[in-house]
Amino acid sequence: MFKNNLLLALSLLFFVSAFSQNRYTEPSFDEISVETLTYATKEGENLDLDIYLPMADAETERATLIYVHGGGFSVGQRDNEGIQDFCTRMANHGYVVASISYRLTRKGTPEAFGCDCPANDKLNTFYAAVEDLQDATFFLIENREQFGIDPQKIILAGSSAGAETALNTAYQPPYCYGLDSGPVSFAGVIGMAGAIPDTAVIYDESAVPSLLFHGTDDPLVPYATAPHHYCDKDKAGYLILHGSQSIAEKLHQLNTPYWLHTSCGAGHEMASKPMEDYFDVIVEFCNTFVVKGEGDERQTIIEGKQNTDNYTFYNFCTK
Repeated sequence: MFKNNLLLALSLLFFVSAFSQNRYTEPSFDEISVETLTYATKEGENLDLDIYLPMADAETERATLIYVHGGGFSVGQRDNEGIQDFCTRMANHGYVVASISYRLTRKGTPEAFGCDCPANDKLNTFYAAVEDLQDATFFLIENREQFGIDPQKIILAGSSAGAETALNTAYQPPYCYGLDSGPVSFAGVIGMAGAIPDTAVIYDESAVPSLLFHGTDDPLVPYATAPHHYCDKDKAGYLILHGSQSIAEKLHQLNTPYWLHTSCGAGHEMASKPMEDYFDVIVEFCNTFVVKGEGDERQTIIEGKQNTDNYTFYNFCTK
């Protein structure tokens, strides 16, 4: 009897160990629960998030990914089919995943978020979305025991306007969420066609491991440093933004791990394409750079033909 119990205990130990090694690297959970919750109410509007949780999971402190959708701060939703598929796949790998709504402050405005939208209004739009993402993060941390969240392993991810929100939020100094352990920094950020207004916000205490997807010919959000939407200087919406390449250069100066994933000749489709076509890259980044903390400096170049008439030519791309 003792021998049988010992063999059973060793078998269970082996199973748990093998399962633990697979978490975050490959699909490990067949059933995912999805629940919609309100994380804040502002100006009479409920701001909701969809939380995806692996079922039958004994782990109580799990790495978490918060996704922010795109849409130029005027359209878009947290639960379209592509986003649902992406969030479900990440939860299959053992992550807690939350896809959030946030205030679309440019919705219904005649200038939208283009060259006629005053630069100050663009900046205020960024600030409002950052505030909402911080509130969603606080909500998840406040309920961390219910959701099984490790507050030290929260990754932000976003597409286009959502990437601008995620990047501007991630590169903040450690933020106090009322934890006994003290202030918390985000563990990593994934920007898909995103940019920030000022790289000075990235310094030793605010820099975090980053995965940056971008196309060199993005006509809306610059790959390097250029005006937002490439607006002319005489336009109200003229605002210099620093895209993925410029962010990577700053992270390099600070010796902070990053992965710059460049698609030569690609446009703004890189705001959504990585969630399906480069899902394996996202999984590798989250596990290696964040969960294991073993990130380095990487650059991936997807070959393609650049449109040299309108954009800076990079000699690592084909003409």
